[in-house]
Amino acid sequence: MTASPLPSALATHQVHGLLHQLTVIDVRTPGEYASGHLPGALNIPLDQIRRALPDIRQATDRGDVLIVCASGTRSQNACKLLAEQGIPSATLTGGTGAWAAAGHDLHRPAAHTGRAAWGMERQVRFTAGTVVLLGLALGLLVHPAFQLVSAAIAGGLVFSAVTDTCGMAALLGRLPHNRPRPSDLDATLAALRSG
Repeated sequence: MTASPLPSALATHQVHGLLHQLTVIDVRTPGEYASGHLPGALNIPLDQIRRALPDIRQATDRGDVLIVCASGTRSQNACKLLAEQGIPSATLTGGTGAWAAAGHDLHRPAAHTGRAAWGMERQVRFTAGTVVLLGLALGLLVHPAFQLVSAAIAGGLVFSAVTDTCGMAALLGRLPHNRPRPSDLDATLAALRSG
């Protein structure tokens, strides 16, 4: 139990000295997590946070909870969801990107071999770019109406920037390579319970 609650957002230099005292939850996809995460972080993807609420609440009884992601956006969303449930947490400003940029180590699971997984932002950029190019090509080769596909993606990107949400990331997060195996999530929740 901590004497005073953490602020809602912490910078990397603040977290570095406290890391051993925190329960760190990484809300990125399993592939992103495997490509490098804060030491001791547990992977509970953002779309699985509701399932983990009782275990996260129990973890707050033992100490402070830090939520991390790649850049800070998903962790802020997770913190909002936890706050709505009365569960205090903090986010790492700038996410694992800021952590690595500050020169701190990222841990990778020993079993993780092969190619590094793409981060969600990169997956979104690739998918959006591919669909735009496809819409333009089909608009030139088949029918001009296909250019509306490109316009729809452009509109979606603007909406995403204005609202700081991303529907495409939510859809991509449901693909099999971005989802944890049920046994992996169960093991993570057991580790969270055991503290």
